[in-house]
Amino acid sequence: MVNDGNTSFVLPRGATGFFWPKEGPLPETDLRAFRAALYAAARVAGGMVGEVEEQAYPRTFHTATVVGSAGESIVLCHAHHPWIAFAQARRDGYGEEFLAPPPWAQVFTDACFVVLSGEQLATPLCDVDTSVLGPGEWREVRYRSITTLGGVLFNAWD
Repeated sequence: MVNDGNTSFVLPRGATGFFWPKEGPLPETDLRAFRAALYAAARVAGGMVGEVEEQAYPRTFHTATVVGSAGESIVLCHAHHPWIAFAQARRDGYGEEFLAPPPWAQVFTDACFVVLSGEQLATPLCDVDTSVLGPGEWREVRYRSITTLGGVLFNAWD
């Protein structure tokens, strides 16, 4: 969908993890900044950082856990844009399985990340500016029956 002024989220280049070599490499989220924010979040949560798994092809995100007094939280960090999401379980790709950010998620915002809510991630693609998506990306969206913003951002397409 082209931005008609009614969209709430504009997908930038690299949102799906796909790129054309002639356009140059995609931006990379600073993994050290993500790790630092994780440890700060764990301190605020009164817990500790669990496993941190760096993005590996074909996933578009890093995965980590923060284990606090309220239990374990799965933290997702987009590999190409500083977006943070929370999920109930570790997976290779997500559609609508996102959680509301915990109270300590503000630590990521303070560290210059954008914390996406479960509601934002459940936004239907028809309400997102997808004008940057190319034919190959649309083919993957249709093939995998992706219908939400979260499904486009946190995927493991190849």
